[in-house]
Amino acid sequence: MKKYEGHLYITGNQAVAHGVRQCKPDVIAAYPITPQTTIIETLADFVAEGSLNAKMSLLESEHSAMAACIGASWTGARVFTATSSQGLLYMCEMLHWAARGRFPIVMAVANRGIAPSWTIKNDHCDAMSQRETGWIQIYASTVQEAYDSVIQAFKVAEDKRVLAPVMVNLDGFTLSHIMQPMELIPDEFVEEFVGEVNIPHRLDFENPFVLGSNMEPDDYMKEKKSFSEGVSRAKIVLEEIEKEFEKISGRRYGSVEKYRTDDAEVVFISAGTIAKEAEIAVDRLRERGVRAGSLRIRLLRPFPKKEIGEVEAEKIIVANRAFSPGSDAQLTQDVKAALFDAGNTPELVSVVCGLGGKEVTAEDFMKMSKLKGKEEVWWI
Repeated sequence: MKKYEGHLYITGNQAVAHGVRQCKPDVIAAYPITPQTTIIETLADFVAEGSLNAKMSLLESEHSAMAACIGASWTGARVFTATSSQGLLYMCEMLHWAARGRFPIVMAVANRGIAPSWTIKNDHCDAMSQRETGWIQIYASTVQEAYDSVIQAFKVAEDKRVLAPVMVNLDGFTLSHIMQPMELIPDEFVEEFVGEVNIPHRLDFENPFVLGSNMEPDDYMKEKKSFSEGVSRAKIVLEEIEKEFEKISGRRYGSVEKYRTDDAEVVFISAGTIAKEAEIAVDRLRERGVRAGSLRIRLLRPFPKKEIGEVEAEKIIVANRAFSPGSDAQLTQDVKAALFDAGNTPELVSVVCGLGGKEVTAEDFMKMSKLKGKEEVWWI
């Protein structure tokens, strides 16, 4: 059995696989799809060499893969899967079952554009289209963060105050396949941090019960309210978990990551890898006398309304790597709601960018800084 330790130079997908390996899932059920396939391939290598003791189930479709995850989680197993793009859409029905059944499944999504037209390159339309399923959504921006987020995801999902599945998003190719240095936490530290899985409503033949039976409207409302409150608590739980995680890693991210926002008159809001380009643009704009800042959304669901509502700037530019035909882009919708609730009324510019893998550079963010707020969405 190989021993992995110290600093590694690996891809985002490999980093995800290492995080999963250290959390010791009982079952991994998946179907291959670009650009997530190497996550499952790496996990299969771990199983083959003996560094991971898990049941690998390769199903005939993504719908079946998520159904298998639900069944395994229902028996009390710790479960992982991964997918991308059309595969995530094929899972859609089962995503609702997983969430509303309160199954703490962890899934990595290597974000990829939606067909038609076909593309294997990155944008966020796949995960953004599933915001209302009830899955907690985390967006990573580096290889290190992808690894860290997977470990944290198991802890959040299985917390009894939450009991909801978690989707860890990493940009297809621009993060899933790019190589960066990262630090591997010792296996024994991760094992102690995550602990043993304990799903309170797992199947128990000594105490049988029925899950998923029909409900009358009043009970249905109560059950959905309880579920929604559990997902909302994930933000507080993640903050607590990150404090504990910092003790074994030295790293903490938060629901949002701020960069030079304290005195900013212009703030970029984005998610994923393009946020790093926004930070470069901030530095260049400040060299030119423009007080710019960047805020990266790490936790999309539950949405960090408080942190967004407190952003003090004359202009906020929301850079979306997804779009909503006939309405504002998805991230803009959430940002507007948070600002409205906080009584915060800056000039707001909504931008759609980077669809289908179109490159978004620091220069593009600098151009965005000159755009004016309007009713329509800017496309660049």
